Amino acid sequence: MSRIGKAPIEIPAGVTVKIDKNVVTVKGPKGELSQAVNPDLTIKVEDNHIVITRPSDDREHRAQHGLYRALIHNMVVGVSTGYRKEMELVGVGYRASATGQVLELSLGFSHAIFIKLPPEVKVEAKSERNQNPLIILESDDKQLLGQVCAKIRSLRKPEPYKGKGIKFVGEVIRRKSGKSAGAK
Repeated sequence: MSRIGKAPIEIPAGVTVKIDKNVVTVKGPKGELSQAVNPDLTIKVEDNHIVITRPSDDREHRAQHGLYRALIHNMVVGVSTGYRKEMELVGVGYRASATGQVLELSLGFSHAIFIKLPPEVKVEAKSERNQNPLIILESDDKQLLGQVCAKIRSLRKPEPYKGKGIKFVGEVIRRKSGKSAGAK
């Protein structure tokens, strides 16, 4: 039994939900998102809550019940408050700068890396003296934001010996000791 799927989704003030056949559209102060839902599931808006019900206890229906409830909940939170991720560049000479929707990264390669971000993602780069450079990404779409963060992180993943690379703020990297001196 899906405990996540059973929970109703509360609609905050300023957010409107429109259901057209099997497409749910959520509109709020931060933007507008839509998601196609399996036609087997029924979605209703009842007194400021979104309720999703499934037709049977079939394995496929149970799985999709929780999935679509989570996706719609992420959409509601995204258009009302939005999502924010902070990444830090750990390493000597690692730099980041943002101009418009283009993020320029210097990650120790022989060339700078330019990443063109989608218009739904807002980017900001901060560099303070004696601190690691920060990249701050904001969006109303949680999936898109996670995908962009994964792409940026894949350019230079944190390595376990010195901890150099691109990591999320607050992320703990498991460190290895490296070579130990051989006994003679």
